[in-house]
Amino acid sequence: MAVVSMKRVRGLGIVRMHRKRITTTGLIALGAVLSLFGGCRLDMHDQPKYESLEASSFFPDGSASRIPPEGTVAQGHLRDDELLYTGRLDGADSELFPFPVTRKVLDRGQERFDIYCSPCHDRVGTGHGVIVRRGMKQPPSFHIVRLKEAPPGYFYNVITNGFGVMFSYASRISPEDRWAIIAYIRALQLSQGASYGDVPQEDLAKLEKSN
Repeated sequence: MAVVSMKRVRGLGIVRMHRKRITTTGLIALGAVLSLFGGCRLDMHDQPKYESLEASSFFPDGSASRIPPEGTVAQGHLRDDELLYTGRLDGADSELFPFPVTRKVLDRGQERFDIYCSPCHDRVGTGHGVIVRRGMKQPPSFHIVRLKEAPPGYFYNVITNGFGVMFSYASRISPEDRWAIIAYIRALQLSQGASYGDVPQEDLAKLEKSN
């Protein structure tokens, strides 16, 4: 049996009493701090402010909600590039693209075309997409003379505003992606009328092998 001296027992008791005092003091201090924060929280929740559509005696029309000054533009939404955001120049459908058409742009256009356009227009733009095969009205082929001669701005406006049974994609496709899709449509149009002579020599062997 282990023997514990009385001195050791008295020492342990003093330590326990000391810890108890620290714990009690800490709780009192914590309660005081929390009570202060509670007062601040009430003040912050009851600020003197107007809420949406609340009445106001300050303005002559009695409304707290104010109409933004004419010409106000939300941050990040300034659209001063007429060509990029409207597809038009000097009031007419543009013959130009707002940025250089690179391979990266074409790849992006193909991706967006396959997602948004191919269900109706199919992957090569002939108008025989899966939705059309299930009864929806067939769109015209991109390879008819009228659309091969249409300027890029025409396609931009159709994507933006819709045409016939096609609804607007303005809320679904960003302006930059609309132009990328148009660039890819131009590539599709060129591909359908291309000959072997139009194929770069380094790619001709691959094409012949695939056939």
